[in-house]
Amino acid sequence: TARGRPLASQRWLTRQINDPHVHEARKQGYRSRAAFKLIQLDERFRLLKPGMRVLDLGAAPGGWTQVAAARAGSSGAVVAVDILPMAPMAGVTVLELDFLAADAEQKVLDALGGPVDIVLSDMAPSATGHKQTDHLRIMALCETAADFAVRVLAPGGAFVCKVWQGGTESGLLAGLKRRFAQVRHAKPDASRKESAETYLVATGFKG
Repeated sequence: TARGRPLASQRWLTRQINDPHVHEARKQGYRSRAAFKLIQLDERFRLLKPGMRVLDLGAAPGGWTQVAAARAGSSGAVVAVDILPMAPMAGVTVLELDFLAADAEQKVLDALGGPVDIVLSDMAPSATGHKQTDHLRIMALCETAADFAVRVLAPGGAFVCKVWQGGTESGLLAGLKRRFAQVRHAKPDASRKESAETYLVATGFKG
């Protein structure tokens, strides 16, 4: 491989260099190109409003958090949770913890000052390169995030989670449809066309 770089690394670097969303993210000061995915989801579904209490799971490096904080405004509250360190952000409470920890739920509610209006999750496990295994892992992560969301959401709240296109999600969809008024799939234009990622958008939490 050129200059000792693995082939996969070379492909990633080439993709980054040629990606207009990467350049635009740098230009606008976003921490990651993923910010545009949430912007596009919000434009379609009107998810984020001033004064909202927002929880961003697996937030690092903070692209989604930046968008949420801007749209919730000074009257809102945003908590970013990740097991990885995340640089501080104005108007945001950053919690470096595992949301599966026994005390995570209470810490989130305390930080937000009450039940959550929307739970965001752009989390994805490290890829193994085996398509079926990776699909199962990301679905398990989304199911865990959904379980956490229904414990902290206020009635009428929303849940947004990254999944991968494919089967084995019927159980997750059935569970969300029981708890939310509407559940839809969406793939924002900022998601790379070759990526299997898509998003579940559940609105109108029934409590």
